[in-house]
Amino acid sequence: MDHRRAKFQIGQVVQHRIFDFRGVIFDVDPLFANTDEWYEAIPEDMRPSKDQPYYHLFAENDKTHYVAYVSEGNLVPDDSDDPVTHPDIPHFFERTPEGYALKTMHSN
Repeated sequence: MDHRRAKFQIGQVVQHRIFDFRGVIFDVDPLFANTDEWYEAIPEDMRPSKDQPYYHLFAENDKTHYVAYVSEGNLVPDDSDDPVTHPDIPHFFERTPEGYALKTMHSN
């Protein structure tokens, strides 16, 4: 049995280790769960292993907001304490002194 554990949590603010974007995690897949087309569109020399957790983020950069799907190996914690301004965040999360907490209606 595989006892893989995600390093990051729902509501945590993270940033990409290479590209200039950050976001709030709203879901986690224990292993890659996207399409082969999506995966193969990543340049081979940058393509992460499928055998790791992947995170769904409400993401932003200095130009736009979007949803990102990112491997655990490409994320690092964002300790800036700056809010993430993605417009979907207020529908699912409340800002707390510790970061972002799922609103009660969305928690399991």
